[in-house]
Amino acid sequence: MRLAAVLLSFCLLLVGCGSGSKTLTVEGSTSVEQVLGFLTEGYEQETGNRVNFNPTGSSAGIEAVLEGRCDIGVVSRELTAEETEKLHYIPIAVDTIVLVVNPKNSIYDLNSEDIASIFKGEVTNWKHFGGEDRPIVPIGRESGSGTRDVFESATGTKGECQYVQELTSAGDIITAVSVNENAIGYTSLEAVKGSVKVLTFNGTEPTEENIKSGKYTLNRRFSLVVSASRQLPQNNREFLEFATSSRGAYYIELAGAVAVGKESQQ
Repeated sequence: MRLAAVLLSFCLLLVGCGSGSKTLTVEGSTSVEQVLGFLTEGYEQETGNRVNFNPTGSSAGIEAVLEGRCDIGVVSRELTAEETEKLHYIPIAVDTIVLVVNPKNSIYDLNSEDIASIFKGEVTNWKHFGGEDRPIVPIGRESGSGTRDVFESATGTKGECQYVQELTSAGDIITAVSVNENAIGYTSLEAVKGSVKVLTFNGTEPTEENIKSGKYTLNRRFSLVVSASRQLPQNNREFLEFATSSRGAYYIELAGAVAVGKESQQ
């Protein structure tokens, strides 16, 4: 689905809209915070308009748009059939989810079956995978998180994970894993800091080449959503156009993600 076609499908709703406020609000996925930060910085520099971002989670961002509390939501999961009827879905970037452990953990690679057995609570000690004789502490995102939805869907663990902790942001996951030698968690690649170790997945590193070729499979789209029935202020429309342009792609890739326009050409 071409982005131009998606934009055209709702631009007809915008004819006659006024200039609107010079400040727009975007709400949604905490995983998109870094990408959105780079993107909005570029937009603000070019237009002089301001963007306020409320990192409340994918489902909360969708709810905010549907209830009219903001005009643009940002999500890191696919829409449900019911949401698709009410929203326009505009992919802007491809992000990678990675498994992270404490740097003191000797494990470097896990496959799909390993991950499922860990997060379902079927295997509870690192020695099963050749590591230390230590309990495994699975840490994940909260219910409604786009990251959790994508991770569980990709690993065949949806609705079956036995988390020791459920946290509300990528930063919280990284912090929790960095201070617990027994922990394992998942998060967005662009959010990873040096305080945790990224595992290879099915023997594949999450490099740019492997991501673009499709060899590394724990990927998901970052997307913007808007109401299918409500008119948008002019500056909101300008932001959508910027986010899906080559200028927007430049800032998205500065943040460490792959812009959809470039990814689709691979």
